[in-house]
Amino acid sequence: MDRFLTKDLLSWKKRINRKPLIVRGARQVGKSYSITDFGKKYFEGTVHIVDFEQHPDWHRIFEENLDVNRIISELEILLNTRITSGKDLLFFDEVQACPRAIMSLRYFFEQTPNLHVIAAGSLLEFAMKDISFPVGRVQIINMFPMNFAEYLYATGKSRAAEIILAPPEKQPDTVHTMLLNELRRYLFIGGMPECVKNWSNTGSMAEVFNIQADLVNSYRQDFSKYAPYSDKLCLNAVISGVTRHIGQQIKYSQLAEGFTNPTIKKAFDLLCLAQVVRKISSASPAGLPLGAYASEHKFKALMVDVGLMRYLSGIPVDVEYSKSDLLAIYLGAMAEQFAGQEFLAAGNNDLYYWSRDAKSSSAEVDFLIIKNNQICPVEIKSGPSGRLRSMHLLLQNYPNCPVGYVLSVAHYSELPEQKLIFLPLYYAYSLVSTNDF
Repeated sequence: MDRFLTKDLLSWKKRINRKPLIVRGARQVGKSYSITDFGKKYFEGTVHIVDFEQHPDWHRIFEENLDVNRIISELEILLNTRITSGKDLLFFDEVQACPRAIMSLRYFFEQTPNLHVIAAGSLLEFAMKDISFPVGRVQIINMFPMNFAEYLYATGKSRAAEIILAPPEKQPDTVHTMLLNELRRYLFIGGMPECVKNWSNTGSMAEVFNIQADLVNSYRQDFSKYAPYSDKLCLNAVISGVTRHIGQQIKYSQLAEGFTNPTIKKAFDLLCLAQVVRKISSASPAGLPLGAYASEHKFKALMVDVGLMRYLSGIPVDVEYSKSDLLAIYLGAMAEQFAGQEFLAAGNNDLYYWSRDAKSSSAEVDFLIIKNNQICPVEIKSGPSGRLRSMHLLLQNYPNCPVGYVLSVAHYSELPEQKLIFLPLYYAYSLVSTNDF
């Protein structure tokens, strides 16, 4: 299955002052497969895979010292092949299992700049707690689950993918309905590659749900690796608690019963480090960068994947799947999870939302994104423009925001007199990735 990451990898490969690359991401989002496939397609030589989880005894190579020539020489013996600069790709997989291999990347940059080196892993922050990270000597890319367009490509609907990647425009009723129906399936299947592959091969939603159960169990098994940083039972409670509060402002006490707020906060922060959960802080649209105006205490959250979010929340499929309005599924939480997931995949690395600070005010807008170097509010609504009170209030109070975007199941339309553009929900990725509107 082709991934958009390949374009970034190609750009990295061609760069003159290239640095070793670290590909980060939660478990099972497709890092190993995508990098290996990239190496086989775009390198004339060999892809040398050093899997540090599969070969823990290979860690010894990095314990003596970090002399790159010695490391390469010993790897050649273990791999039983030559490693040729300029032709081959050296791939350190599951690099979090060998922190000193992460440290070695700075010396690969300094001593063998012509050798293409990629490292990939999850839980990297935990591996880097006790080492010197090679700041300025590596490039980092984040990888996410398959977005909606990648899902469409993988399931043989390339023309539909091309439509939602192009600048938004009003689609014929038949096309619009087809895209919404595909999006409905995606909300339940999600973007984890194994789930998408299974759906493409079997068409069985039940099989997909079984895979989601296995993936969630593998995430929970990882909790033992977080020790002694957090309570395992609290981590398990928090990951379930987050799924029940997607789209809502969160208080730590809501996420887990029987634990103190500091314990819950520590668990929540660790899940964010592992990229299983994403924190979305409240921020003022007063100016850039949004992080300078962000609140530490007012926040929402997203899960890594909408399919896993559905599984963890226990949403009854028979009831929710049949709802005609996608924004009504699980009270709109799945639509907001989807939109945030698409924004992240499209390159909006930090997500924020707006919550008015005025006392007793309930005004809130779902997301703030950066588009053409300007702040744009995004609301996910099924109702008409007259019900967008929070959006109108924001646009009125912050004239630096040129336009507000409303994602819904309606056709594309514009209300320039109200500074509003209405987009079908399936255009969420294009909203961030395309600057032509």
